[in-house]
Parts: sequence; C-alpha cells; structure tokens
Amino acid sequence: MTDAVRPTSELAIETRGLTKKFGRYAAVNDVDLRVPHGAVFGFLGPNGSGKTTTIRMLLGLASPTRGEARVLGQNMARNVSAVLPRVGALVEGPGFYPYLSGEANLRRLDSADRYAPSSTRDARVASALARVGLTAAARKKVRAYSLGMKQRLGIANALLTPRELLLLDEPTNGLDPQGTREVRALIRSLASEGTTVFVSSHLLAEIEQICTHAAVMSVGSLVAQGTLDELRQVGRSRVRLVTPDLLLALPVLKRFGLTIEPGNPEGVASGSGDPVVVASFGDATLEPERIVAALVHAKVRVRGFDIEGASLEDRFVALTGEGFNVEH
Repeated sequence: MTDAVRPTSELAIETRGLTKKFGRYAAVNDVDLRVPHGAVFGFLGPNGSGKTTTIRMLLGLASPTRGEARVLGQNMARNVSAVLPRVGALVEGPGFYPYLSGEANLRRLDSADRYAPSSTRDARVASALARVGLTAAARKKVRAYSLGMKQRLGIANALLTPRELLLLDEPTNGLDPQGTREVRALIRSLASEGTTVFVSSHLLAEIEQICTHAAVMSVGSLVAQGTLDELRQVGRSRVRLVTPDLLLALPVLKRFGLTIEPGNPEGVASGSGDPVVVASFGDATLEPERIVAALVHAKVRVRGFDIEGASLEDRFVALTGEGFNVEH
C-alpha cells in the first residue's frame, strides 16, 4: 500500500489529523485522507463508520474538532466560498420541493447559485436532466418520483455547472439495477472528462466496479487506503485442492509455505464427492505447476487445483471486523 506523503498539488482532497467529536464520542478520529486528482475514489465502510461526517467536513458543512481538510489545494476552514463553486455534491440524499417538478427544482437551485449565469440556465438544466436519464420526467412533480428518480435528480443538481470535484454519498441508493448501471456509467464518463469523483458507499461491488482508488473506514478511523490493486495485494490468496488423498496432500502443501485453513476439508467438490482442502498464502508468488508436480510425486490424486487471488471483501472484513454488502 502506498503511504508516502504526496505533494499537495497532486491531490484533490487531503486531510491531516481530521477529527470530529460529539462530546466524548469521536465520529471521525485522526483521518489522513489522500485523493489524487482524476481518480474515482471509493470511500468504503460499514454504516456508521464516519463516512458521511467526513464528507460534511470536506464540504465545510461541519467544522472539525481538530485537524485540517484541504480541497482542491485550499484549506476549507478559510476558503469555503472559493472552493465550493468548483465542487458538486450529493450528501445524505437529495432534498427537493415535492410540489414542484424536477425541472423547476433544478431551476430554483440553479438560481440560488450566484456563480451560475442565468442566460444559459435552460440549456444547463436540460443537459443535467438528460445526463441522468430524467428528460421524460422533467415536468413531473417530485412527490411522484421514486427514490431512485430523486437520487438521480440530486446528481443532476450536482452537475448543473462543470465541476472539478464531485462528492457522492451513496449515489446508487434506491436505484434499480438499470439505474445503478446508468449511474456507474455516468461516473466513468465524468472521470474520463477529468473530474475527480469521490464516492462514499457501503456496497463493495459498487466500489470494485467503478473506482481506481479506495479508502476504508472503521469506527471513525481510516484503516487502509490506496489503489484497488494495492489493497488487494495486502490480502491472502488461497489454494483450493480437490483430492481423495487429504493425508498425503497436507504435508506437501505445508512444504510450499501454505497455511491450511481451519475447518478443512471445506465440503466436497460438486460432482466428484471428493473433499476440498483450502490453504492460504501471503505475499509469496506460487508456481502452481511445481505444487501439482510435487503432489503427484507424493502419489496424491489431484482432481482439481486452483489459486484464488485475494479479494477486497476478505481484506475489508479483516480490517473492519464487519461484513460488507456485496450486492445491491
């Protein structure tokens, strides 16, 4: 994992010792976050791990108890009004006037932005609605929108003017599978145009499919960050062997530095009825041909052999002690 301090100029978001306490409770504790420019950055953790509180501090919506948050190179405590026009955000779900249409809501919100020119408002509202697939529902009252439609309208609001940085808190919340795919495609499109996208989620599959980098929060603390490949490399990979000769196989696997996992054998292989033995290894690079040759030499009947790479799910569960939702 890359933990070396990068120059601030390379970072869209940088925090140093960021902490937020409510009484004696530390919702966010001493967080040093580094988000490179141009990244699709996944901010991952179980519900209640401090993700939303961190985002609120990044946007100047909450003041840190101590520490510093720098966004687009500027200290948020001193430069909120200069930074926010360059940042789009969807935090804690969208809030709209239910008796107005989606289009009217966007017009109203856009008119409140003193940096947004009124002469191009119609075109910008239409473009934002089209990007999130709501053109057909533009004149429908928001009270008739589904949760997923409201979520997309919130993203449209964040896209009314060009943004250097987009912060999305649970952007696929309430979306059906098609809507989820559309939002993922939108995020990739924004990133390809040079926008840094910061995505907070508790959905592991969402982070794996769209992000280049990620950070993991647990009980208010940052427990890991880096590229997805760096995070995976810290985990342990597995060897799965299907054989009827368990007693002969175990010493061979141990000789190659493999750790036999508790609870072996792990059931039986489908169709063969043979036990499946699972062993894990750390950073070493294994040569499967050598292992299989050694097993055969020891008269082990090898009926299945596979090496599984370390998964993000295993890594995150190890870091947080909690499970993650891997399906939407």
